[in-house]
Amino acid sequence: MTTFFAIGIVLNVALTGLALYWLWRQRIPKQGKDEIGKSRNDRGQNRREQIGAPDETNHFLAGHARLLTGSYRHWTGRDLVDPGLSAAEQARALYEASFIVASHGVETDPVFNYANRAALGLFETGWSDFTSMPSRLSAEPMEREQRAHLLERVNRRGFIDDYSGIRISATGRRFRIQRATVWNVIDTHGAPAGQAVMFRDWKYLR
Repeated sequence: MTTFFAIGIVLNVALTGLALYWLWRQRIPKQGKDEIGKSRNDRGQNRREQIGAPDETNHFLAGHARLLTGSYRHWTGRDLVDPGLSAAEQARALYEASFIVASHGVETDPVFNYANRAALGLFETGWSDFTSMPSRLSAEPMEREQRAHLLERVNRRGFIDDYSGIRISATGRRFRIQRATVWNVIDTHGAPAGQAVMFRDWKYLR
């Protein structure tokens, strides 16, 4: 009898433990399809952000460079680089150009996704830091409202080529850009893919 009694106690404890475990599992929120998709998108976003600076190993990001140069031509009728070059050569020419080129994406708070070598030098930062920074942070707080109005003008018109404003580098140096062209970047289907800027004239402020 003692043995059977002991076995009964063990079984009762085991069943109670299983019941508690089942109840605990029910309280864990299940990941729905939207959440699964979001997590996959997040992983994809992380992979995008980990793309290195343009160089020969990634063809100087020829795909993105083509969107920038093609969109610029679409809106302005002008060319950023020699259109007779191959896609990879155009991308290299854009990255190594003496003028400044940078772009951001279509996020709610847009993040920089491209800067050529001249832009990285002017902003005194590296590729990975620049392409993880919201573009609004390139302007001082008092300049951000003006910048927002500028981008809204670009959204309506497609591009502007008369922008001037003050920006700040990663080390805190302030500089004024003049006669900048800002344009909407569109993909091969004409859908919005961000905005970009190009300028040649700038000077540091004291």
